Amino acid sequence: MVAPKTSVASAATAAAAAIHPPLNSQKLLRRAVPNRAFALAYACAILALFYHHVETLLHPATAGHAVAALLLLLADAVLAFMWSTSQSFRMYPTRNEEFPENLEKVVAGAMGLPAMDMFICTADPYKEPPMGVVNTALSVMAYEYPAEKLSVYVSDDGGSELTLFAFMEAARFAGHWLPFCRERSLVERSPEAYFASNHCGGAEIDKIKMMYESMKVRVEQVVERGKVGEEFIDGDRERRALSKWTDDFTRQNHPAVIEVLLDKSRDRDLAGNVMPNLIYLSREKSKNVPHHFKAGALNALLRVSAVMTNAPIILTLDCDMCSNDPETPRRALCYLADPSTDQSQLGYVQFPQRYQGINEGDIYGGDFKRLFQINPAGMKNGPCYVGTGCFFRRRSLFGAPSAIVLPEIPELSPEHIPKGSIRSEETLALAQKVAGCKYEDNAITNWGHKVGFRYGSLVEDYNTGYMLQCEGWRSAFCHPKRAAFLGDAPICLIDVVNQNKRWAVGLLEVGFSKFSPVTYGIRSMGLLMGLSYAHYAFWPLWSIPITIYAFLPQIALINGLSIFPKVSEPWFLLYIFLFLGAYAQDLADFVLAGHNGTFRRWWNDQRMCLIRGLTSYVFGAIELALKSLGIAAHGFNVTSKVLDDEQSKKYEQGLFEFGAVSPMFVVLALAAIFNLVSLVQGLMVVVARRSDVDAVQGLVLQILLAGFGVVNGWPIYEAMFIRSDKGRMPTKVTLVSACIASLIYTVVSLA
Repeated sequence: MVAPKTSVASAATAAAAAIHPPLNSQKLLRRAVPNRAFALAYACAILALFYHHVETLLHPATAGHAVAALLLLLADAVLAFMWSTSQSFRMYPTRNEEFPENLEKVVAGAMGLPAMDMFICTADPYKEPPMGVVNTALSVMAYEYPAEKLSVYVSDDGGSELTLFAFMEAARFAGHWLPFCRERSLVERSPEAYFASNHCGGAEIDKIKMMYESMKVRVEQVVERGKVGEEFIDGDRERRALSKWTDDFTRQNHPAVIEVLLDKSRDRDLAGNVMPNLIYLSREKSKNVPHHFKAGALNALLRVSAVMTNAPIILTLDCDMCSNDPETPRRALCYLADPSTDQSQLGYVQFPQRYQGINEGDIYGGDFKRLFQINPAGMKNGPCYVGTGCFFRRRSLFGAPSAIVLPEIPELSPEHIPKGSIRSEETLALAQKVAGCKYEDNAITNWGHKVGFRYGSLVEDYNTGYMLQCEGWRSAFCHPKRAAFLGDAPICLIDVVNQNKRWAVGLLEVGFSKFSPVTYGIRSMGLLMGLSYAHYAFWPLWSIPITIYAFLPQIALINGLSIFPKVSEPWFLLYIFLFLGAYAQDLADFVLAGHNGTFRRWWNDQRMCLIRGLTSYVFGAIELALKSLGIAAHGFNVTSKVLDDEQSKKYEQGLFEFGAVSPMFVVLALAAIFNLVSLVQGLMVVVARRSDVDAVQGLVLQILLAGFGVVNGWPIYEAMFIRSDKGRMPTKVTLVSACIASLIYTVVSLA
């Protein structure tokens, strides 16, 4: 009698666990039970609230009450939906731990470690300075990992000679930097981070620092000039590479450029050790062919790397996400190489995004603690892909675990073993072909749909992780105490809201597609995972309740209309419980997550949720609606990584920097004005009617809500009326907002 496959697999897994020491562990947190109990109580309160709304709609006192009740029902329905989806992160909160010290006992020494291809994406040398990208590349080239098993691919989607020149310089400097890191067992292997934190001198340290500063000066001089001058070119090889930038070469129209800057079969560092491969790629672009933004760039990297090295493990990194721990690849392998679990379904290991340079209060909520640290730990089948700091099993990008989708040529298969040198004419010719802009169109391919990183959304990371999990892959969340990667967060409000607007458009594209998580996702992954992805896909819908609660109660208060229960009514306590309960649970999650989980940071994070709801999410939804009607099209705008000294100074002081005139700020200022005016007028009404207790009781919740808005809006008032520096709210925005507010106030008062 033949045993079932599942039994055989379980037996093999048990045997492996008995033979090998553990590589990781997973523990369900004790807060899971209280979370479930609170969810039940809160759900009952929500049902009671809807009963109250229906009762009010059936028996409205006036037409104004009926309209207000209808809008409040809409707002609370969206809040209830978003709350219900958020519970999927709270049912199974876990903590993972890795044991990298056991890895080589399991994989039979360093020779058993798998090869890794590391992808770094950049798109604009002026918004993403080449020296920042160079530091990211050097930090991962210096991993505590066999150098002959590492290949670093840099995708320059801006097609800039400035970026190529920077990496030519970096390739030379790497010969000195990599042995320097190994000999001193450095933890910070980004040169910029190391020299900024290391104050101890010494002849050798001073020498390597001087070399780095010299390289930095040369690169920055070239960037400032906007062209690589003849005096910066060192040798015929560099001249030939840079000669491709002719007058016809533009950002959106140019041939593929592939340069092998370091080859492990030839190049050695100062100590005579093998160096990792370092390959520069700028894929071919044409104005007449869709390039699919970052997803297209990643797929070009996937194909070119398959031709050259085809490592079974792939790391994707943003250009500013420097390694902060040289042991990171080994931590990822504690999951990807663990024989005690079913590895045939583990598609990727995601590290959280962490940021350096965040000010003490994190005024812009740049840490995104809930998105990157709290929620991923509660996703039952593992976290979603967040675009950087993720180790993929290459096989996971080629169809479901049980059914591989073969690419159009065998050289791109995850099973292909490249032969010959990565510099050979045959290899480079094929790499040029698969980096062509028409490659996906001319061949019958599944790229971007069933193979590779997925198209169809501006948030290719969310979309890719979502589709992989729908196909049957699962993931693991690796969150060590020391951050694996550190990046730069925006320090200007216009950059923050523009970045979030792009996310909003991309998430809604998935949410309202035929692959919506509330339908396709739940069928494919199950209820909890479907709800988790639905929470993100419909995240921008927060704009509906936030906008309604930012204006409706305040307008009603100005008009003397009571739309909430009186203090003496039981329904008043229901509103208080729902409000305080949600905020208290969120605060508990934030603080228990550690990593600077202070009350001040939590408060600023909540304030930014309101700001994003009134700006990014509103305008993202409008942009997508216009695009679907064929009225407007959106594109991918790179978030600036350039640090302005004046902006940095204000950021350290905790002052909002608005940066530019934007219609999004008009809505923000308008909400601030209405909350302030309604609060003042509401308090005046209370004083005037203090003898009419019944009337005053009916306005208490609206006054509290307006007061809440005023407290949260303090940075806005400060920027509009108090500050005089360049970072204040643009005068045009303040004037336009004041005019609109005056007009609405007049109309409301006369109604």
